[in-house]
Amino acid sequence: MINTTDQARALSTSHRLHASMRDRLHLFVVARIAAALLGGYAFTWGFTAFGITGLVALGGDFHEAETALMLIAFLVYLPLFLWAFVATSLFRVWAVLGGGALVMTAVAWGLQQVLLS
Repeated sequence: MINTTDQARALSTSHRLHASMRDRLHLFVVARIAAALLGGYAFTWGFTAFGITGLVALGGDFHEAETALMLIAFLVYLPLFLWAFVATSLFRVWAVLGGGALVMTAVAWGLQQVLLS
């Protein structure tokens, strides 16, 4: 027969385990939300900067390129936002969104320097 102290100890251990799992789940959800919001925004911003710079480099009007890419940005951001929650690897999400943002922003910046000089 199990005495009450053993039951209380088992219940306390179980409660701590559930609290730990709950905290890890909250951290996981916060990381996914951050990836979706911040990573998706950064990627979309890099895409937009790269697109505008590329169209201007090809001879397009700046304001027309800006308007077109700002409209396309809405279509780019939504799938990225949703993919951040569906993807199996959070590391892959950050690598694609963060890496893509860095690469496109760097290329756009470099192309802008060439165009302005």
